Amino acid sequence: MENKEQQLNIELSEEIAEGIYSNLAIITHSQSEFVIDFIKMMPGVPKAKVKSRIVLTPQHAKRLLHALSDNIQKFEQQNGKIKEGEANAFPLNFGGPTAQA
Repeated sequence: MENKEQQLNIELSEEIAEGIYSNLAIITHSQSEFVIDFIKMMPGVPKAKVKSRIVLTPQHAKRLLHALSDNIQKFEQQNGKIKEGEANAFPLNFGGPTAQA
């Protein structure tokens, strides 16, 4: 019996290849899916837009977690530790005016 590797052809259009910048991701889940909203926040702008939404099965979400973890580890081996900001630091005003009480 011949053991042939299956090959997957993945097409990447020019529009998608450009990518979308995101500086915030919000993750929610239900029993059957994980939803990741990628958002672009701009300084001084009180409104942020979801630029892309990805819906994953729980199994694919876990695979993504492992793949991202593996890639971060490889990145840090080549480039040094990634510095993290404060835990749970969420810039609600992102450089805009602060609320007055």
